[in-house]
Amino acid sequence: DPTVGDITVFHPPVGSEQMPLNQCGERPAAGAACDKPTPGESDVNFIKRIVAGPGDRISIRSGRVVLNGKLTDEPYISDTCANDSGAACTLPRTITIPPDHWFMMGDNRGESDDSRFWGPVPTAWLIGPAVATYWPPNRINLF
Repeated sequence: DPTVGDITVFHPPVGSEQMPLNQCGERPAAGAACDKPTPGESDVNFIKRIVAGPGDRISIRSGRVVLNGKLTDEPYISDTCANDSGAACTLPRTITIPPDHWFMMGDNRGESDDSRFWGPVPTAWLIGPAVATYWPPNRINLF
């Protein structure tokens, strides 16, 4: 079963490989990540970290996830959002993840095309846990 913190291979919504998609089901409220799933499963594979699951409440502060009211410890993320360099680095309005959905984010938060732009991903689109990562080279890892 998927768990928050897992690095997971999944199918994103159609068009998500063409960054930036920002194709939220509805335009998100100012200062909020996309909380409506974008319809249409793509046939490409993405690999991202699960940062929130069904029923979780999240917001984003300087690229870091605030999960259910608590700032998470994420030593693995890059510092591309350290100075709020991107529009999606700080999204202070809390959203709730719908049942049977997962919120995916890349560790390179300032450059990642992820659930902030196209919403939570249905469980049915998850392929499984990553077995290895090779980027960045100083973080090559087998799981």
